[in-house]
Amino acid sequence: MIQFESDQPVAVNIATVEEALAGIKNDRMAGWYDLPVRVNNDEIEKIKTAAAKIRESSECLVCIGIGGSYLGHKAVIDALGDDGDKVKILYAGNNLSSRELEKVFNQIGDADFSVNVISKSGTTLEPALAFRFFKELLKTKYDNKANEHIYVTTDAGHGALYDEATQEKYTKFVIPDNIGGRYSVLTPVGLLPMAVAGIDIDRLLAGAFIEHRTIKEKHLSDLAAVKYACSRAKLLKAGFDVEVLGSFEPSVATFLEWWKQLFGESEGKDHQGIFPAAVIYTTDLHSLGQYMQDGRRNIFETIITFAVGPKSDFVVPRLTQDLDQLNYLADKKLSFINQQTQLATVEAHRAGGIPVFEVNVPDYSVESFGALIYFFELSCALSARLSGVDPFNQPGVEAYKTAMFRLLGKIGY
Repeated sequence: MIQFESDQPVAVNIATVEEALAGIKNDRMAGWYDLPVRVNNDEIEKIKTAAAKIRESSECLVCIGIGGSYLGHKAVIDALGDDGDKVKILYAGNNLSSRELEKVFNQIGDADFSVNVISKSGTTLEPALAFRFFKELLKTKYDNKANEHIYVTTDAGHGALYDEATQEKYTKFVIPDNIGGRYSVLTPVGLLPMAVAGIDIDRLLAGAFIEHRTIKEKHLSDLAAVKYACSRAKLLKAGFDVEVLGSFEPSVATFLEWWKQLFGESEGKDHQGIFPAAVIYTTDLHSLGQYMQDGRRNIFETIITFAVGPKSDFVVPRLTQDLDQLNYLADKKLSFINQQTQLATVEAHRAGGIPVFEVNVPDYSVESFGALIYFFELSCALSARLSGVDPFNQPGVEAYKTAMFRLLGKIGY
């Protein structure tokens, strides 16, 4: 479903890839790998039921979580959502800014709202603090019925949030023990908020299933995720240690943020890894364009393209007086102009010495985003394995926490 193209020859060492894949499948944190083929239908129905209840009772859903607990579903909602009649999805607990928290409070105003707090442990500082604030707001608004507006996505059987949810009888959903946060978008972590936002989660999972199926249907050397992972490894050895993921569709900006976390946390270890960055074109051609064209040549670029254009399009009108000198574009569709600009950008960057990959998506649909999520999860895990690091841990994240807890006076630090 997802296709990969490169201006560089793609060399796939089958034995090395097979070893990396075996290591991924046997890892205790690789529950995401075959998730698309073992969907729990009872769990999906429970998610749909809860989503329907939220949509009926609330005008806003506040999703409280950080990192993989919010980026994945926000990426899909931002890409596929619209401004129709639906619940407004708000986000909190992904920073420690009073200003940002106040903005969310103001957005809620007097509206009915519910909360979905997403945390395996329940003690991660940012979401745990935010949850305290919103519990108080819920109690003020709903009194003894406040708990009916709280939905918890957490560990299956232990942890502070699990214990609280059990005691207070919150509606609970499970984060699988064998899936880490940044790989969790196709679990209840992402599925509940997306269902509330009106995303068809059955179609999303179907797209991931189709992409997973290609692992068995195609030879490894023809698998898009394998070609992408091997091409990245080759460029890293050649000194290209910064990857810029770009798109000419601004609605995927949050999806690029999810990709940054996925690859940054999975690969950046032992003083190794490719630094992930992102751009939205054509906007960033007017800011970072100069650097991309003429800056240091340690950068390579991956462009996400969508083969089928938008359902609705704009045609450039022809004016009698061509004062803006744009009649050369008259009668052309805006999507065509965007596509030609993309081709021109790729051509210019390649001529300037930037290797450019293209990840081609068949259309801008729910199924295709499900496939794209799985494609990047698999290629990321493979890339990390090929570079000799564990794709599923994040030891470096603890360094700032140790200093932070010491400065905040937490006992034991």
